[in-house]
Amino acid sequence: MNIETSLETELETESGEVGASLTRPQRRLLRRIYNGRAVPIVVDGKPFLTFKEASRYLLTLSPEAREAAYLEMRGQAK
Repeated sequence: MNIETSLETELETESGEVGASLTRPQRRLLRRIYNGRAVPIVVDGKPFLTFKEASRYLLTLSPEAREAAYLEMRGQAK
């Protein structure tokens, strides 16, 4: 089991929802955005500095809210 697979399993079990995982393109982009970040990205008034923090937050949201928050993170990363 590699690190990414174990993180996905950890995130899915913490969210308490089966199938509540991020898509592969979303995970890959978030990893690139948060790799070595020194300035946090703020979404819904919450600062996120790491991939793990951002992923956990996104998985707590409904699918529509998750997509909106993801797009906001993506927009702030540019």
